[in-house]
Amino acid sequence: MSVMEVSVRSDAAGGPGIGGDRRGRLHTCHHCRVARPSASSDRLDDGLVDALLSISRAMVALAARNLSQLDTDVTLQQYRTLVILASGGPQRSVDLARQLNIAPSTVTRMCDRLVRRDLIQRFHREDDRRPIWLCLTEAGKELIGAVMLARRRELEDLVRAADLTVSKRTVAALHAFATAAGEVPDAQWWQLWTESATLAPGTWPAQPTPDRSSAA
Repeated sequence: MSVMEVSVRSDAAGGPGIGGDRRGRLHTCHHCRVARPSASSDRLDDGLVDALLSISRAMVALAARNLSQLDTDVTLQQYRTLVILASGGPQRSVDLARQLNIAPSTVTRMCDRLVRRDLIQRFHREDDRRPIWLCLTEAGKELIGAVMLARRRELEDLVRAADLTVSKRTVAALHAFATAAGEVPDAQWWQLWTESATLAPGTWPAQPTPDRSSAA
């Protein structure tokens, strides 16, 4: 198995990982060594996996470009946090940490920044008063909606430029892949988005955390 050297960086909120600057542009630091995968020995279609890898790189670049074009001043990791809150509803810091695969303390610092920018809000729930919950604000909801619409327009342009025509079976396979990755159908995602900034009855705002902007 051959080895290639890649670079990863710490997100602005801390913790290792691939990320971007405040314009969403990718950049790297801290070097690590990653084993290059060898030919698959099972029955996976290597051509399909290769194509999906290429698509995943294109989608990351597209996300970064959309964030930059809309001048969101949000990193890719912060953007992913907003997307999770849009589709998954209110979350605790520990829930976000598990989904983002980063330390809870990193999530706390990142959310401090998003709260100061009025993109997310912290609150308590009557049925469980101890933990602090997080959800989008109206500003955070509108930002995510704008990015998703911009991405849809660009994807439509790419499909037209590539002159793609696919069968219903292929579309179904893509939906199955998205479901396996934990995503919901687009129509359902937008329905969840419409409710993502609405606090349920029996909730109240959490006390503001100390301003850590000097450490940002």
